[in-house]
Parts: sequence; C-alpha cells; structure tokens
Amino acid sequence: MLNQEEYSEMLYTEDELLLEVKKAILANGMPEVSVAPGYGRLLSMLVRLSRSTRILEIGALGGYSGICLCRGFASGGQLTSLELKAEYAELAQSHLTKAGFGEAVEYRIGPALDSLKELEAEGRTFDFYFIDADKLNYPDYLEYAIRLAAPGAIIAGDNIFLRGRTLNLERNGPAIQAVRSFNERIASDERLISTLLPAYDGLALAMVK
Repeated sequence: MLNQEEYSEMLYTEDELLLEVKKAILANGMPEVSVAPGYGRLLSMLVRLSRSTRILEIGALGGYSGICLCRGFASGGQLTSLELKAEYAELAQSHLTKAGFGEAVEYRIGPALDSLKELEAEGRTFDFYFIDADKLNYPDYLEYAIRLAAPGAIIAGDNIFLRGRTLNLERNGPAIQAVRSFNERIASDERLISTLLPAYDGLALAMVK
C-alpha cells in the first residue's frame, strides 16, 4: 500500500529543470537534502498567495528551493539566499539563471548568522523566509526571521522531524535539541500564528503578527 507522500507524488511530476537540479547535486557529491517536491510546490503557492516580493532563503544548496520560491514571485520579486559554501551558491545561481530568475537572486556567502547580522544592520526586511540549513542554528534563524519581518511575513522551516530523531526522546544530540527548541518556540511564540505539517520530514509554518 502507498503512503501519503507516495500517493501525492503519483499525482504530480517534477519538471525537467527540478530533476536536473537533483542530478547535479548528486553528480557534485552534495548532500541530497533538497526540499521535498510536495513542499516545493507549497512554497510556490505560499509565495504567490502572500504576494511576497522580498524573500530570504537560508541554505541554497543546488537551487531547488530557490526555483520553487521564485516561481511564486509577484512582478519585481527578489530572492536573497544565504549559503555557507561558494561552490553551492555557484551551482544554485546557474540553475536559477536557467530557470529565468538569474537577475532576481542575490547570494551572500559565509556563515548565515554573519549575513543575518549584516542584513539587520542594513535595515533590510523580508516578507517570506525559508529556513533549510544547519540545524544547530535553527532557533537563532527563527529569531532573526521575526526581527527582520515585515508585518504578516511568512516563515517556513524544513526538516523539523530530522527523519524521526526529533520524535525519539532517547535521542538528545545538539542538533536534535536545537530543532526541538525551534519547534517549541515556533509553536508558542506570541508574535506568531503557526502550525506544523507532518508530511515528508516535517515543515513548520508561521505568520508574523
């Protein structure tokens, strides 16, 4: 019997460009941790529904999520993508350019917390955030997202179950504890309206009041 995710992916097919991104990630020996196809489609929908034009992505990898985010853009949208590794950003840039969004994306290379400090100092604000990077800093990324948020901004955080490790109370490594803290904060912070989606590896969604 099919599970929910398998059934869903039977109804939708990834287009050739997104499949090409996955193949390039594999060919370059990069971790195969792009956002799940179903959540990629959801990101496009949420960006379109919220009419977001200033998007911040933490974690570019090969550009899969960046393409999904940009596909929801209103006219004049801009994606700012934070990526630790220059070679990852270069690959992502090539895929975003092929998708027709090369002029709409800005990459900042280095530790994301450093880039976030710079963005805050510049007075930048955003109306959509996608967090999909190192898990140890998820709580800090959430706090920055709230601080740099325009009213009504959407925050999405991927991999909140860590392939089941978050749910196993006998597992208490630093990354697991950080993601649990992120989940608890996003669920209880009075500045947010939020929910957790349990499909795939879990997705946290919040709106800044």
